[in-house]
Amino acid sequence: MTITISVLDQSPIYEGETGAEALAHTVALAQKAEELGFKRFWVAEHHDSGQLAGSSPEVLISYLLAKTSRIRIGSGGIMLQHYSSYKVAENFHVLASLAPGRVDLGIGRAPGGLPRSTQALQQNVVNPLSLTDKLVELRRYLAVEPDEDGALAGLKATPIPPLAPELYLLGASSGSSELAASLGLPYVFSLFIGGDEQAAVEAVHQYRTSFNHGAGTKPHVILALSAIVAGTDQEAQSLIPPQRLVKVHLASGRTVTVSTLEQAEEFGRQAREPYTIEEKEPLITAGSKETVRDKLLALREATGVEEFIVTTSVAPFEQRLRSYELLSEAFAEVRA
Repeated sequence: MTITISVLDQSPIYEGETGAEALAHTVALAQKAEELGFKRFWVAEHHDSGQLAGSSPEVLISYLLAKTSRIRIGSGGIMLQHYSSYKVAENFHVLASLAPGRVDLGIGRAPGGLPRSTQALQQNVVNPLSLTDKLVELRRYLAVEPDEDGALAGLKATPIPPLAPELYLLGASSGSSELAASLGLPYVFSLFIGGDEQAAVEAVHQYRTSFNHGAGTKPHVILALSAIVAGTDQEAQSLIPPQRLVKVHLASGRTVTVSTLEQAEEFGRQAREPYTIEEKEPLITAGSKETVRDKLLALREATGVEEFIVTTSVAPFEQRLRSYELLSEAFAEVRA
């Protein structure tokens, strides 16, 4: 059983940098990821953020496809709750027509920002569909299976690409694994957001055992994690940024993960409902090539997952590049 490595980049804006510089780094990293032989390069969606520049994944994906030639490019992920399933399908059909066989469409369940950005994105929306209904609708458009009845009968998301984008559901909880399994979709568990390895093992197991084969698909899981690779364990540990994993638990039952305590408090204030805040140490795999390789091999053994999508958030940018170079070397040595 082999291991496949992919890259997730959140376009971080480091101190003293601009959003334009952050996006330029994302482009350079995508080109490096292709050069190193990684399978995919995904970009994230965050709104109203001074720390992350990727607010429009579909626009960034189009540019990255033009700046690379082989690596798969995709979203990690599009926050479907804000958008029309039809328009998302159109966007990704255009992308897949421009670069057939290279486009992934990862769907996220989180808002990707504070309540005020959600309000702005969903302004004047009346009677929105549930995320489950939107996913079913989106999958139908991607499969070119138009409704036979109703006001939208016969509607297709054009242009129809030679190869449809690959659809994935992202999440960090048992709820997301249940939803992906029930719909027969590929699933990405975000370990760096959930922060609990045992929860990841259980969610992956639950996904496989409850997977709905009715759509003619097979279970497929990717594990997303945060990793830093350096020359030594000590050096890698020294590169871990001073951050916390901060979760906001709202009285309505929702839980969202943010980057700082200040963001958590602001989220609670904007949500206008009672909330509690939970702080945890971030789950980051940091070490030498050998240490990180052994950790990923152990996770493969525990979960049966054969593909990892790795996000690395360190400064300066050259150190971020070097971390991915060392990660590539670690698994090239295994294959050799």
